[in-house]
Amino acid sequence: MSFDADLIACAQLVERGDPDRFAATMAAPVEVRKVLFPIYAFNVEVSRAPWVTQEAIIAEMRLQWWTDALDEIATGGLVRRHEVVTSLAHVLDATAARQLQKAVQARLWDVYRDPFEDHAAFSKYIEDTAASLLRAASQALSGSMPDALTDLGYAAGLAQFLRAVPELERQGRWPLVDGRPEAVRDLAATGFDRLVKSRRARASVPTQARPIALAAWQAGPILKQAKSDPRRVVDGTLGTSEAAKKARLMWQAATGWW
Repeated sequence: MSFDADLIACAQLVERGDPDRFAATMAAPVEVRKVLFPIYAFNVEVSRAPWVTQEAIIAEMRLQWWTDALDEIATGGLVRRHEVVTSLAHVLDATAARQLQKAVQARLWDVYRDPFEDHAAFSKYIEDTAASLLRAASQALSGSMPDALTDLGYAAGLAQFLRAVPELERQGRWPLVDGRPEAVRDLAATGFDRLVKSRRARASVPTQARPIALAAWQAGPILKQAKSDPRRVVDGTLGTSEAAKKARLMWQAATGWW
């Protein structure tokens, strides 16, 4: 598959809507980008679907549209014409398409203002919205979905979610099951432990799928910050400088480590 108009449109959508994943994807080999850009463009579209309307039923209809599109890909039938869906159809098999349906289903939480029922529900949300992207990409690139990517995706997703907590609270949501500093510290520690676990299982990730891990390049520093000073979550001060981000991404791309 070449970089046709649809794939270029996917890349532009990611560049506008998810600049960190765009930077990570641009650090990957060209053949990997052809898989990642459609998946990340899908994620941009799905993640913003609950926020573009105040009507819950309309938001649910938007999410259902993506579930149905992925069904078309998974069943091998006629696939609707859409720059992202068409690009996805070129790279996903049925297993990968079903993985991405988890991300769509998880976004129903974003439609409403209910808190997570418990820590298990919260963890499932993080895995389904973040790890499912990595697992689908790995399936597309290598035909396998090693467990290490679930742990890595959780760590990366949690880091991103913690950075979003202040904005979610401003939107009237209840993002954390337990917002006490000690609970936030424990949550960040759990995320960092899963990051370490994924590092130990790095060898289980096929070589052709390892550039997927570039998307998690900020997870370690952010989770360390939240673990060290959980007040930074509420203050919205998690993150590193642009220079530090660039240096870390370059190091990870050069070494293949995360």
